[in-house]
Amino acid sequence: MSFQAYIDNIQSKTGKTPADFNKLAEKRGFIIDGKLNPKVKATEITNWLKEEFELGHGHAMAIYATFKGKTE
Repeated sequence: MSFQAYIDNIQSKTGKTPADFNKLAEKRGFIIDGKLNPKVKATEITNWLKEEFELGHGHAMAIYATFKGKTE
């Protein structure tokens, strides 16, 4: 599955874009000034995405990758 397919599937399932997730992550302190908070581990973020949005691990990692700047 391509990266874009992961993003499309996430948007279909949750109704949220990567930008929406980015805003939510900022509110939780996972992202500060547009960058990942170095005190936060990837597992904390993926667990949040799995629990709150019922994403699978691969899909949660795709959103995490967008937080790191991946776009393709």
